[in-house]
Amino acid sequence: MRLPFENKVALITGGVHGMGYATARMLSQGGARVALADINREGVEAAARSLAPGKAIGIATDISKADQVAVMVERTTTELGPIDIFINSAAVLDDKLFLESSLPDWERMFGVGIYGPMNCLRAVLPGMVERRYGRVICMASDAGKVGQSGHSYYAASKGAVIALVKSIAQEVGSANVTVNAVAPGSVDTPLREGRNQQLREKIGSDKFERRQRAIVKAHPLGRTGEPDDVAGLITFLAGDQASWITGQVYSVNGGAVMV
Repeated sequence: MRLPFENKVALITGGVHGMGYATARMLSQGGARVALADINREGVEAAARSLAPGKAIGIATDISKADQVAVMVERTTTELGPIDIFINSAAVLDDKLFLESSLPDWERMFGVGIYGPMNCLRAVLPGMVERRYGRVICMASDAGKVGQSGHSYYAASKGAVIALVKSIAQEVGSANVTVNAVAPGSVDTPLREGRNQQLREKIGSDKFERRQRAIVKAHPLGRTGEPDDVAGLITFLAGDQASWITGQVYSVNGGAVMV
């Protein structure tokens, strides 16, 4: 039986853990050859080793640096083949009110959150357009659609990702390249756990626990998400069944935001 992603090559940034790794695992199980990229060298190499032997590589990359992105794409193409699927899952999180934030905060966030995807798309799209096939999925956030107190520069970067996805989708659709965004809600990932630990220390355990209960209560499905909840949709958008879907933003949030 032919696997759904047999003979496909996927490149995933932010692939060490969380939603990026969960998606890599699903694509690998579906027969894809997978390149994982992350700023964490040891972590990304270990994550790649845990996937299908001989069909996955880990590449240490800071996607905010265009020269490192070029090396990432060249190595993926050389070792695995032309890139059919690109998933941008790299992210950083922070908790500050707008008036407490500084220019370096914004520069760090935008470096990973918008210049990173831009660098990657500049590197992967020409090959996809030339071969007239490509699936691109960028991670956005509902914060980019409705805003979020304490996350102004995160929300701004995700709003930019949404605009970028919609614009590029219009430009490359005629080449059979689809470009979509997935907007996760509160998903239990190591990145979120690290942020929560910082927040607990900042506001105290009692206030933090009340906040967490309020977050769960805000979800009609009664729980926060797991990486696989989001990876399932990303995997669908990366497949041939989604060939007539482009320029869309899909929320996966347990019903916490309905827009």
